[in-house]
Amino acid sequence: ELGARPRDLHISSLKNLGAMIYEEHGYINCICDSGKLKGSNISLSFPSVGATQNIILSSCTADGMTVINNAAREPEIVDLQNFLNMCGADIKGAGSDTVIINGVKSLHSCEYSVMPDRIVASTFLACAAVTGGEALVTNAVQDHLLAVLPVFEEMGCKIKSFKGHSIHIKAPERLNAVRLLRTMPYPGFPTDAQSPFMALAATSYGTSVFIENIFENRFRQAEELVRMGADIKVHGRVAVIEGVKKLHGAQVNCTDLRGGAALVVAALGADGETVITNIRHIDRGYDRIEERLKKLGAKIVRK
Repeated sequence: ELGARPRDLHISSLKNLGAMIYEEHGYINCICDSGKLKGSNISLSFPSVGATQNIILSSCTADGMTVINNAAREPEIVDLQNFLNMCGADIKGAGSDTVIINGVKSLHSCEYSVMPDRIVASTFLACAAVTGGEALVTNAVQDHLLAVLPVFEEMGCKIKSFKGHSIHIKAPERLNAVRLLRTMPYPGFPTDAQSPFMALAATSYGTSVFIENIFENRFRQAEELVRMGADIKVHGRVAVIEGVKKLHGAQVNCTDLRGGAALVVAALGADGETVITNIRHIDRGYDRIEERLKKLGAKIVRK
């Protein structure tokens, strides 16, 4: 429950492509009477990742050309385009604010390697930073983290990239505060990385200010971090974090996927033992996170 996730952009876009959509008994029914959607010119009021992906997928085998204006620009959109094109689609412009899809008759199978997860990479870098340690994160694309890496450097970390697909981080004994962190659509700072960075700011030297522009309830991890001794004040979409010298272990609860990751980051740098419950949220976005952190020397077990 991160805040409002309206489906209006999805529905209006599908209607523009010729789908008939109606709600009945809590279900959304989508029908295409003609048997095939028709290409259209669609302008999004917000560069929604999900809506952009839905339009691309729906337009691949539609009749004619579809143009998406104000499309999301995330690397995941580019990856989707590359995959679909290998399946026989005709898509151009992903990564820019205009995507053009020329409908084809059919798609075929292919073998494809999915891009590395940039948010997982950011989280592992945060795990190293919170402990004042160093780590090499492999299979991480530097170009996908251009908004994140400068924040690590602002906090006093030394960052080095190897051939653009491995990132080394070396953190100081205590991090510096972030003067202002503002989440924005790509290429701005990702909302998914905000929570782990709040855990870093909790023990940094100075005052950090976070502004969340994507989801109004993205600060839910703040209350759990306070249980660990953090000094965080939330005012609507703004959070003010006064860094403390050290957090202490506590029993805390995952509120959401990235909030859960923030608790793992905080626990690694805290004194004593931390018990994190409701970890199913973490498992949604991190594959066996405890096994990977053990490789870095973390004392972490799953029960």
